[in-house]
Amino acid sequence: MDFKLANALGRIVELKDRSTGAHTWRVTMYAQAMAEADRMPISEVMSFMLGAVLHDLGKIDVPGEILSKPSGLTDIEYLTMRRHPIDGWERLRRIGVEDPLVLNVVRSHHERMDGSGYPDGLSGSDIPMEARWFAVIDAFDAMTGLRPYRHGTREKDASRAIEELRSLSGTWYEPRAVETFEALYEAGRLGSILDHLNDQNGLETAAPPLSKEVIEMARDALLQSNPEGADHRHIDDIIKLAQHREIRS
Repeated sequence: MDFKLANALGRIVELKDRSTGAHTWRVTMYAQAMAEADRMPISEVMSFMLGAVLHDLGKIDVPGEILSKPSGLTDIEYLTMRRHPIDGWERLRRIGVEDPLVLNVVRSHHERMDGSGYPDGLSGSDIPMEARWFAVIDAFDAMTGLRPYRHGTREKDASRAIEELRSLSGTWYEPRAVETFEALYEAGRLGSILDHLNDQNGLETAAPPLSKEVIEMARDALLQSNPEGADHRHIDDIIKLAQHREIRS
């Protein structure tokens, strides 16, 4: 899969889950910084970034009322949410994505080193390394990104997030990934990413409308990746939302 299609799908996911702000794009930039700091081969850097763009693709299949629910989820709703890594992984497989690095990030980024994560309850080295690294990125942005309920400063949020990652290093998170991410943060190399579209005004003004080409590309991929015989209405609804926002072609 090339970045053009991945970008199209990532933009559609952000429309579906507006509560996360520009989460997808920040974690993709964090992924690039982490991969380059670890001196990954350029092909692996690109795959790691693609995995970052697509990591929440399965949220397309999570009902909007669950994604936007302001209070705690019920047990059933939580189980529905926990399916999104599998749903995203399955969608990518159905449209022909074979890159194991991309697929591993999408399926396993919520696994934890002690086996308490999901969807497969993997632990330690059974969790693909790329997923272990991305889990640190995803967790940091979840703790620092724009949310309606968050009122602290980003500097304090970031410091607390680094402390949280450090305290759970080896329990939930890959220690070397935590060390690398913390070193980048302490060196000031993540500040511009932390600030990227992380305020309401910036978020509302900086995200350009989706073009007709992007919308059609995403629609084709989502319909192609639906299970055989599945109801297409939730895909039609999100595409209509994208078309409503589209200004230029």
